[in-house]
Amino acid sequence: MKIAGFQKTSLIEYPGKIVSVIFTQGCNLKCPYCHNSELISLESKKGTYFPVDNLLSFLQKRKGLIDGISITGGEPTLQPDLIELAREIKAFGLRIKLDTNGTNPAILKRLIVNNLLDYIAMDVKAPLSKYEVITGRGKLSDQIKQSIELIKEAGTGQAGIEYEFRTTVVPGLHEIDDIKQIGLMIRSGAKYYLQNFRPVNTLDPELMKVNGFPPTKLIQFAEAISPYVKQVEIRT
Repeated sequence: MKIAGFQKTSLIEYPGKIVSVIFTQGCNLKCPYCHNSELISLESKKGTYFPVDNLLSFLQKRKGLIDGISITGGEPTLQPDLIELAREIKAFGLRIKLDTNGTNPAILKRLIVNNLLDYIAMDVKAPLSKYEVITGRGKLSDQIKQSIELIKEAGTGQAGIEYEFRTTVVPGLHEIDDIKQIGLMIRSGAKYYLQNFRPVNTLDPELMKVNGFPPTKLIQFAEAISPYVKQVEIRT
């Protein structure tokens, strides 16, 4: 497991819970606005990673002090030992939140079927027609659609997994019609977050010159998607 970063405590990563956070190295997308751009490469520039044994030792000592752990990235489902790590974390009685871009539905399904997840946050980057433009990778439609359906089913099925879909909206890349199309993709979803772009450590340095959307525009986006999902919120 390539753990490039570790945060001992977070009050915002998992809604309503206190968690530790691990950041995995490597992502299969190249979104120009990515604010964790140092995690895109499959190998850390530092060449070192946080030892898994140290993580497990820390979590064991923190039992009763934290509710769980958030696994983010990068794209965690690229890690070949993700399922094994999730099992070890669950053995401590901790909750697991997974952040994913939805490109690996096979791994996502295995995690769900094995009751290894308590919360899933999937980034829906754009309408399917714009995925290649925004992520730098084409032919993702089937994977994205499969992941969306898996997550929605997990939320309503016996597992009752909490979940959210979310989109980071970027001036020049996202328009109101895009948000409506995303609404159709996640129709009947439980929760959707609009995340305003922030010019921080972006993969494309030109985007460091761009400010996020004004509040009025974010409200318009929220109104555009609200007919399709049960709950819409804005993160600034």
